[in-house]
Amino acid sequence: MAQPKGPLDGVKVVSCSTAQAGTVPYMLMADLGAEVVKIEAPGIGDPSRTAGQVPGYPSSYFETNNRGVKSLTLNLKEPRGREVLYKLVADADVFGQNFRPGAAERNGFGYEDLKKINPKLVYASVSGYGPDGPHAALPGTDAMGQALGGIAEAFSTPGQPMRTGIVSVADETCAILTFGGILAALTHARSTGVGQKVDTSLLGGQLRLMGWTLTTTMWRDQNPVTGQARINGTAEHPGMSASFEDSDGKPFVFQLRGQVWKKAMTALGFYEELEAIGLRDLGVAVTSDEKREAMLAKLDECFARDGRDRWVDILRAADIVAAPINTLLEATNDPDVLANGYVSEADYPEYGKTAKVHGSPWKFSETPAQIGVAPKLGEHTDALLAGVGYTKAEIKALHDDGVV
Repeated sequence: MAQPKGPLDGVKVVSCSTAQAGTVPYMLMADLGAEVVKIEAPGIGDPSRTAGQVPGYPSSYFETNNRGVKSLTLNLKEPRGREVLYKLVADADVFGQNFRPGAAERNGFGYEDLKKINPKLVYASVSGYGPDGPHAALPGTDAMGQALGGIAEAFSTPGQPMRTGIVSVADETCAILTFGGILAALTHARSTGVGQKVDTSLLGGQLRLMGWTLTTTMWRDQNPVTGQARINGTAEHPGMSASFEDSDGKPFVFQLRGQVWKKAMTALGFYEELEAIGLRDLGVAVTSDEKREAMLAKLDECFARDGRDRWVDILRAADIVAAPINTLLEATNDPDVLANGYVSEADYPEYGKTAKVHGSPWKFSETPAQIGVAPKLGEHTDALLAGVGYTKAEIKALHDDGVV
């Protein structure tokens, strides 16, 4: 039986990108059926091929960010290398790069260069700070994006230093926004015949990730209250999202609006105790820091009486949003994660194993995503060169001369 084609079948991508924010957009496109050609330096390849090493496995970093793509080695400093690139771009839909702003232009594959070859081309450029501004030419990393974009405060604890996190939130957010931007520009190009350049950045992605909390911060012109709980709104229309620990120290979270406060606390068996100390409604915690601290302290005390599974079950039965706070390892074994295929498996015969990998965050009823593996360095070079018209003799000469 023929494998169903993905929703991006027929889309061709050429990527001169490395690292995470620069490669994940095209990995996602490959999952969905696009043909993605990854350009790598001959003999060296993407430096991230050796990152995230786990004994007995390929590079977790490279594998996660480059699965399903094709690898073509190409020396873009050589005129003949750029000639190959131009031939690939001529019938491509998308080109992607994440060099420092200005580097691609200096090396002959900036947007204006490639636009002349293919006016319909969607050209995606990922940077650290954005294409404009005083630091546009500086390199960017995930830690830099997190540091400047506000997420360190979002997950900070009062009285403790702010720190960036271990998960590459800035990289992944930027990558997903780049993916969306590419598809928007591709839709426009296909309807009008006009391509365009799409700029995204680690910094810009982090600002978007801060969502409505950033809007509230700007409107109030003051930093938010951080820590165990997010209690916001007004006394008349309060909201709460808070984490607590159970009798074994295991954390969980619940979120609710003020109108169901009594219902939730009654279901848990806490309402009479809260009412007795003047905490009969959630609104008091909005208008008084003292009441807020008293409420959290009382809830800490109450939730420490039993296990989180019981508390989560009670809250969910009362139609209140609640969930255990998973570790990363717990998240990979969560029943909803597994049932929806958010974690999948891939075969690595050269390592003698089948391993857990990211699944797809999307479910398409007619064109399901297909999970691939990352290519070996230069694995598809000869086939791709032949596909744009090079003869066997010409391909051999390019190899002999170090162009590919």
